[in-house]
Amino acid sequence: MVRSMTGFAAAAAEAPPLAVGVEIRSTNSRFLDLAVRLPAAYPDLEERVRRAVSERILRGRVEVRIQVEEAAGARPLVEADLPRARAVHQALALLGEALGLPERPTLAMLLAAGGILKTTAAAADPEAVWAVLEGCLARALDGLEAMRAAEGERLAADLTARVETIAAALREIRGTASELVPLYRQRLEARIAALTQGLVELDPGRVAQEAAFLADRADISEELVRAESHLAEFRRLLSGPQAAGRPLGFLLQELHREFNTMGAKVGSASASQSIVAVKSELEKIREQVQNLE
Repeated sequence: MVRSMTGFAAAAAEAPPLAVGVEIRSTNSRFLDLAVRLPAAYPDLEERVRRAVSERILRGRVEVRIQVEEAAGARPLVEADLPRARAVHQALALLGEALGLPERPTLAMLLAAGGILKTTAAAADPEAVWAVLEGCLARALDGLEAMRAAEGERLAADLTARVETIAAALREIRGTASELVPLYRQRLEARIAALTQGLVELDPGRVAQEAAFLADRADISEELVRAESHLAEFRRLLSGPQAAGRPLGFLLQELHREFNTMGAKVGSASASQSIVAVKSELEKIREQVQNLE
C-alpha cells in the first residue's frame, strides 16, 4: 500500500502526576527530515523519540511537538541567583557609603531589588516521563500512519486511472506503428513524383525497399515493449505493501525517456499526438508521486 507523506495526528496520556501531549505533522521531503520539540528539562529523551519515529516513517519532513506537565500541587523549584545577589549587595553597600548611611544591606533589601530568587516547575524523572510518553507517541504515530495511508489510497486510485490512460495510448501507438511501411511508401512516392514531375518511371521494388528502410529507422517496437514493462512494474508497486515513492519516481524517468525516443522516431501525426498526450499525463503523475513515501 502506498502512503502519502502528508499527515497530522495528536495523542495525550495521563499518569498522575504527569500529563503528556504529542503532536506530529508531516509534509513532503526527499528524505526523512525529523525535528523534535521537547521541554528543555528532558533533552535526553530526544534520541529515543527520534528512534521511535524513524522506525515507522521513512520519508518526509516530520515535526514532533511534545508537552510534559505535572499535576497542580507539584512542588516548584526555587533557586537563588547568587551572582546577582552579590552584585546587588555590593551596589547597595557602595550606595550606603556614598550617602553616609549607617545601615548595611539586608536580605529584605536584596529581595526587594528583584531577580534574586527564581521559581521553575519541578522536572519529573526522565524515565518516568518516558514510561508515559512512549505509549502516547506510539498512538500519535498510529494516527499519522492511518492518515497517510488513507491519502495514499486516494493518490493510488488517481495514479492507477492515469496509468490505464497511458496504457490505452500505448496500444494506439502500437497500432499506428504497424502501418508505417505503407505510410512511408505513400510519402516516398509522392515526394519522388513531385521532384520528377512524373518524368521518371518509379521502380515499385526499389520504392518498397526504401520505404521499408525508413520504417526500420523509425521502428519503436523496442521502446513500446520497455514502456509496457515499466507500466506493469508501476502497477505492481502501486498495489504492493512497500514504500513506493522513490521506485515510482525512477520508473517515471524511464517512461519519459522511452516516449521522448518514440517522439523523435515516429513520423505519424496521430502517434505524435498520442505521445504528446502521454507526456502530459506523465507530468501529472510525477506531481502526484512526489507526495508518496
